[in-house]
Amino acid sequence: MTASNPLHQFTLPQMLREHARKKPDTVAIRQKDFGIWNPYTWKEYYRLSRQFGMALLSIGFKKGTRVAVLSENRVEWVISQMGAGIVSAVCVGVYSTSPSPEVSYVVGHADAQAIVCEDQEQADKIFEALDDLPKLRKIIVIDMRGLREYDSDLIISFDEFLALGREFEQQHPDMADSLLDEQRMDEEALMVYTSGSTGKPKGAIITYKNIRAGAWGAIERLKIDRDSTELSYLPLCHVAEQFMTNFGPIYVGALVNFGESIRTVQKDLREVAPTYFLGVPRIWEKLHSEVVIKINEAGGLRKWIYDRAMKTCGPIREKKAAQWHMIDKAKLILFYWVVFRALQNFMGLRRCRIAASGAAPIAPDVFRFFRAVGVPIVEGYGATELSGLVTAHNLSNVTPGTVGIPAACAELKLSEQGEILVRGDLVFKGYYKNEEATRKAIVDSWYHTGDVGEWDETGNLRIVDRMKDIIITGGGKNLSPSEIENTMKASHYIKECIIIGERRKFVSALIMIDFDAVASWAEQNKIAYTTFKSLSENPQVFELVQAEVAKANKNLATVANVRKFHLLTKELDHDDDEMTATMKIRRSKIYEKYDAEINAMY
Repeated sequence: MTASNPLHQFTLPQMLREHARKKPDTVAIRQKDFGIWNPYTWKEYYRLSRQFGMALLSIGFKKGTRVAVLSENRVEWVISQMGAGIVSAVCVGVYSTSPSPEVSYVVGHADAQAIVCEDQEQADKIFEALDDLPKLRKIIVIDMRGLREYDSDLIISFDEFLALGREFEQQHPDMADSLLDEQRMDEEALMVYTSGSTGKPKGAIITYKNIRAGAWGAIERLKIDRDSTELSYLPLCHVAEQFMTNFGPIYVGALVNFGESIRTVQKDLREVAPTYFLGVPRIWEKLHSEVVIKINEAGGLRKWIYDRAMKTCGPIREKKAAQWHMIDKAKLILFYWVVFRALQNFMGLRRCRIAASGAAPIAPDVFRFFRAVGVPIVEGYGATELSGLVTAHNLSNVTPGTVGIPAACAELKLSEQGEILVRGDLVFKGYYKNEEATRKAIVDSWYHTGDVGEWDETGNLRIVDRMKDIIITGGGKNLSPSEIENTMKASHYIKECIIIGERRKFVSALIMIDFDAVASWAEQNKIAYTTFKSLSENPQVFELVQAEVAKANKNLATVANVRKFHLLTKELDHDDDEMTATMKIRRSKIYEKYDAEINAMY
């Protein structure tokens, strides 16, 4: 059983009000605009959120109204969420990378009556789908450039909307406090849509009780406290960034930074130097690839020292700190000052007390790389329906290829089939307008994750794969595609790998090269290319990838070896319905689209 939750018995908006009362002039958020970091205190954060909530009331919105947000991460995103929360409206995040049909589906399915759009690009997606959104009553735009001439009663600027709230609050000065005083933990707070990798996204209803449990798990396992600093960059419509940006920081009063854009993450990381950091595997793979490229370009003595440092420190980091001898510690200190300090600064992670990888499995070799260079990385496991973090490593017991032990908020067990079942306050209320799916997901208070897991000898959980993704070869062997794919993706030349093998004689793969890494290799070897397609089709590139596949195969059982592969000549893309907004592969779409290439390998 899980222990009782030590956090305040406050909802998230109530906790925001507490900080505004107790430390009004402490900086809560920083937003970077035109290269300058602009601070917002807890008092300002609460005041602006309150104005947003009052504006919703001023135009007749009621408790439970859905308010969508379509934007990259920025201060207005969380002001909208907290403002809606203050008046017990429900916030619905929408991926800013989604095309108009996907945006229309989520906004329409959620019955959103208002939507906050970042700019003209996002607002146009809504205008394009207005006929399918009869319940939408207000489009609130943060950056009005290009929209001033739009002839629509629906549209209003974010600043003008806040002005409505200020005016309404002057007439009803005690309303916000009165509404917050009445707020209860079982009220709906968020609607988070699943990735939709196997069908239409489902709207998971998250309550304030769920959020409090999610906050506790993040705080306990990621060591978040009032002195912590975070860079918010993963989409806030994903539950992982919610517990990193909102759940944990608002409960403990930590500082959150919003960079200029998702495109400036690397630079923002170096400037912020966060004390805790969450990256999806692709972020870690990209950082790893950038370091390898830089080292290879440097060559000579620098590369020799780097190789020596990795060869020396990698095995030491594999051991528990209690097992380090004095000579081990001396070597780590030496190579920290000679090599790893500069690498950590380059990545922006030198002050990071704990870094986490989640949302999908990370390649063990990539994981080991960051451990070797001194980044205290752990792997975690969670789900939208579980309000964030379910398991994560303790820093004292880290095993690559596993996802740690249950967080403080979660009770976990494995079914007879090996399916991971979770119980506790973190289990969501249910799917919006889908009682059948809710009944299948929650049985006798246990949430059925659909993931197969197993415990290893160190007590850590290992995710085998999604139950529906496990393949059975023509020879009757059960294989985990994600395990094979992650082994392949440990190569910094391979960006994506999609395994084929269901009822087949052997395992094959569709492979997408990492353009930057392979392009750098091609330039060093004086290989001419013009586009992604021409680079992928080059025979020498095929030989390069073939060598990487052969190397990866040595780490797999013979039956799991990739015997043949096809190099994709274009990057997989969300707009082409090949990936979800969270960059998860839509396997069925890929198998259908590349059917001819797959059959040619057999």
